[in-house]
Amino acid sequence: MTRIAITGPESTGKSWLTAQLAAFYQVPFVPEYSREYLDQLGRPYTYPDILTIAQGQLKAEEELAAKSDAPLLFSDTDLLVTFIWCQVKYGKVHPWIMEKLKSHRYHHYLLCDIDLAWQPDPLREHPHRRKEIFALYVKALEHHGFPFTTVRGEGETRLMHAVTAVNESLIAGQHIHSERNGYENK
Repeated sequence: MTRIAITGPESTGKSWLTAQLAAFYQVPFVPEYSREYLDQLGRPYTYPDILTIAQGQLKAEEELAAKSDAPLLFSDTDLLVTFIWCQVKYGKVHPWIMEKLKSHRYHHYLLCDIDLAWQPDPLREHPHRRKEIFALYVKALEHHGFPFTTVRGEGETRLMHAVTAVNESLIAGQHIHSERNGYENK
């Protein structure tokens, strides 16, 4: 099963893009666990909650992968999101997240650009730090050698850029550097 992670800062359309990709390819997707967890928490989250969220996201992904015979699996967020969330919010990262980030890899990462307008939401933070946080994603993806495509544009344009990146990743079997049509493969 080929696994594709949809990653990036808050309010970049990850959940929408994940659902659209799953519908386009007619395959399952793993929803963002943190939203469900935080909606039911009933208190402000703390540092240990991010570890629980990371573990819950990974567990949900493994459970869906085990019961699905689909050739593709899309994940709405990944361990990189919790890694950067810990860095930005607390200045430290749980050792479990750091270790799993090294060993739990995806075939390709779709990095959602910050070119969409910020959508206020009670669970979202740091609207004025989007450029800085986006740069942390690029740096981490490059540091770990994760193959990724930066996806840009709105609506159908964004979706089609992502579809092209997924198709190229599947066909090539390797990940090349290129810049075309509003997306960048690395």
